[in-house]
Amino acid sequence: MSRMFGTDGVRGVAGTELTIELAMKLGQAGAYVLTREKAHQPTIIVGCDTRISGGMLANALMAGICSVGANAVYMGVVPTPAIAYLTKKHKVDAGVVISASHNPMEFNGIKFFNGEGYKLSDQLEDEIEALIRNEMKDIKMPIGSGIGTINYRLDAREEYVFFMKKTVPVDLKDLKIVIDCAEGASHYTAVETLKGLGASLVPIHINPDGTNINANCGSTHMDELRARVVYEKADIGLAFDGDADRMLAVDELGNVVDGDQVMAIIGNYMKEQGTLKQDTIVATVMSNLGFTIMGKEKGIHIEQTKVGDRYVLENMLENGFNLGGEQSGHIIFLDENTTGDGLLSALHLLEVMVKTQRKLSDLAQIMEVLPQALVNAKVPTHKKDKYMEYPEIAQAIVELEKKFAGQGRVLIRPSGTEPLVRVMIEGKQQEVIDAEAKALAQLISKTML
Repeated sequence: MSRMFGTDGVRGVAGTELTIELAMKLGQAGAYVLTREKAHQPTIIVGCDTRISGGMLANALMAGICSVGANAVYMGVVPTPAIAYLTKKHKVDAGVVISASHNPMEFNGIKFFNGEGYKLSDQLEDEIEALIRNEMKDIKMPIGSGIGTINYRLDAREEYVFFMKKTVPVDLKDLKIVIDCAEGASHYTAVETLKGLGASLVPIHINPDGTNINANCGSTHMDELRARVVYEKADIGLAFDGDADRMLAVDELGNVVDGDQVMAIIGNYMKEQGTLKQDTIVATVMSNLGFTIMGKEKGIHIEQTKVGDRYVLENMLENGFNLGGEQSGHIIFLDENTTGDGLLSALHLLEVMVKTQRKLSDLAQIMEVLPQALVNAKVPTHKKDKYMEYPEIAQAIVELEKKFAGQGRVLIRPSGTEPLVRVMIEGKQQEVIDAEAKALAQLISKTML
């Protein structure tokens, strides 16, 4: 039986895999595990992105929360990092986000934050899952006045906008910025924050209808943003994903600036300002080899973890680092928020541009991005961790690793949130690595289906 929680909460197609019954049980078990040692009646805040299934799942989740005696406060559509921030600020007992991040609209997900605003440890997630699989046996449900209540507070997004402007109060009056909000949770907060800081703003994909989130827009589909930046003669383009915990940029020439480059630019600036703790950036094994080379050249240690921003965060907390993230644009500024925050990343990148008076294309030259090929192999969810058990797949991987040894690298890993095995190859010739990655992904899919 596969684990219910992936690297970013519980995800699946809303209505079939992520049902209202499962959402209610996650509310019950999550509230119980996260609040069982509280002497007071606990409070849990809940927010969601713009998916049509968000309200359905949020109400089921909150019913579960109330059934074990905790109160729920619904905050409506807000970015994931806003829930993390508000959970800690208001000293509530936990926070929950209903979102499937960058995934298509038919998917949804449920992820928890503890009372300090951090994503849960594997151990706590396992406890929640065990309670659900055990049908909440031996848990006494309250009745009468012991049942929790649901309250509604829809001004949370204003509070988050205020926090953003106060945290990075950079004057943007001389910058023209195109932002792509992915028809998602940032459609209000990013616009209001950047306008409030004086930017000349061209916002696109800011009209969510419940079904268009991430649809050919946002940080996973950047062609339109690239073209619009060039057309508008803008200084920069910013792309968020559906729940706004990640951000990728586009320079004034229309080139994508990925998470590695963003961390390199900001990390080097922080080092020069004396604010990069231990002169270290935490990244994952998916980061480009050019990022590691940049670190050596600039005197910045690159600490590597397995894939998933939760593992980046664990390393940062354990070792006292304050900057870390992923190539995909999840970047954590631990001095200011407890999880990846797309808007905060954007503001810090804009701050470097303003303070150094340099164009983004110039700043991005801090590292050479070596060619990478990333191809997804679709496989059954219950098999995705077992790809090395197939002899033909294992042999093909060994042969590829020999071929690229010293000339690049090969990384194969199961997705933490989707029914996929990801094949990534880094090398000197794009055509060669594209062909090899595609061939291996096809072999994996064909063998495991």
